[in-house]
Formats: sequence, C-alpha cells, structure tokens
Amino acid sequence: MTGKLPNHQPLVVAEQFGVLESLFPGRVDMGLGRSVGFTDGVRRALGRDKDDAEDFGAQIDELLGWFRGTSPTGVRARPAEGLAVPPFVLAMGEGAAIAARAGLPMVIGDLRDRDRMRRGIDDYRARFRPSAWASEPYVVISGTVAVAGTSEQARRLLIPEAWSMAHSRTRGTFPPLPPAERVGSLLMTAKERDLYKSGLRGHLAGTEEQVADELERALKETGAQEVLVTTSTHDRAALLDSYRRLAAVAGLPGTDGGARPDPDGGAARR
Repeated sequence: MTGKLPNHQPLVVAEQFGVLESLFPGRVDMGLGRSVGFTDGVRRALGRDKDDAEDFGAQIDELLGWFRGTSPTGVRARPAEGLAVPPFVLAMGEGAAIAARAGLPMVIGDLRDRDRMRRGIDDYRARFRPSAWASEPYVVISGTVAVAGTSEQARRLLIPEAWSMAHSRTRGTFPPLPPAERVGSLLMTAKERDLYKSGLRGHLAGTEEQVADELERALKETGAQEVLVTTSTHDRAALLDSYRRLAAVAGLPGTDGGARPDPDGGAARR
C-alpha cells in the first residue's frame, strides 16, 4: 500500500495503516511518497500545495513516532501504536537522500532511466544511516513489466497507460485506461504524441525469455533486493496472464516455470 504523506497528516496515515495491519497482520507494507497530489485540482481539493513536500523528512519522523508512541502531544494513535508496519520511502528526486538519512528501505523507479536509477541507489547506499527499521540499505527497484506470448502482445499491454499518462500531463486529468485498439484512432497533439511514444519506451516487455534476461540484467546492475511490478492496462485478462507468466519466470510457488528462477530472490513482491 502507498500513502502520499504530504497529502495527509501523519497521524491520519498512521491510523489508516494501523487499521490495515490489524486486519491483515504481516501482509501490509507502508509505502511513503513525497509528491503532493497529481494535478492542481487534486491539490486544491486536499488543501495542499507543492511546498508541503519540503517537510517530507520531518513528516516521516512524526509518522514513525505515532507507531512508537513517542509523540510529544500526548495523543495516542489507535490502533497504530505498538504495531510494526514496514516503511518504504518511494524515492524520486530527493527521496533517496531522505530514505538514507531516516535509515529506511527505499523503492526507486523507474526502469526506463537506468543511469538515473543507479545514481539514486549509489547515493542512498553511501548516505545510509542504520535505524530501528533497517540495519543496512535495502533497495526495491520499481517499474512496468509486461509478459506475453510475443513481443508485440506484450507491447500492446503498455499502450493504454502510455496514452492516459500523456493525456494527464497535457490536460491535467487522468482518464480511465482505454482499450489498446482504440488508442490508435484517438487524436493527439504533437506534445501528447511525443509523451505517448516516450511512455512506451524502456519498460521490460516481451516473452518470458526476454523478460527473464532483462530482469537478471537489472538486478545485477542495481544490486536490488526486490523488484516491485506496477503494470497497469485495460485488458484485465491479459494483465492476469502477464502476471502468471512473470511468476513463472521468477519460479514462484504454484507456477510451472521454475526453470528460470531469479538468482537474487524473486522478481515480484508478494
């Protein structure tokens, strides 16, 4: 689960994750993002602006304090206090340095800009300070992974979100993901077309063999402990098939593709 911490008071985030952890013990991770809203309209609705992200480090400290019961206010966070929900900082921009200073595991994306990702990971490891939450650096790399019977089928899975992202970045609203076959008939401005094409590049998409090789390369380049897969598309049946194929690539229990297990411990979170 992910919480955009600047969007909400740390007490509210702590209570929400405390409820989730109480309902599903040991099955919830707390992803903490630094961005504020998604569009100007969302930020206005939340009563937040971009400057609220400047206090992200202090907000994390306050949030973790609610779980430890160390708030100077005398208020108790229920049912969060006393629970141990693993925190992960979503590291984009300054997030890597903040995660290192706080001694927290880090999730970094995306796989399209591998050089930038490696720089962020190197900076995180160099600055990391051990904490009660993590004794050493822990890196999760995040990105879109699409697996299908052919490279073209895998690429089609990327089309809906690439279009919706291009639309949102030029028009300020994120529309529902359309069917891949409809995107080709939609009118786009030159800027939207460029963003759309950019959104299709750099993801891990292909057959099981191709994706297995790319995942192995990404893990060797980054030394990451985990990969967080964030694939989204219109065709839910095709998405489920992609996840099944990916699970087989990783050699996860219950799949029949254990011949290519990832040497570093798995290709997808839980």
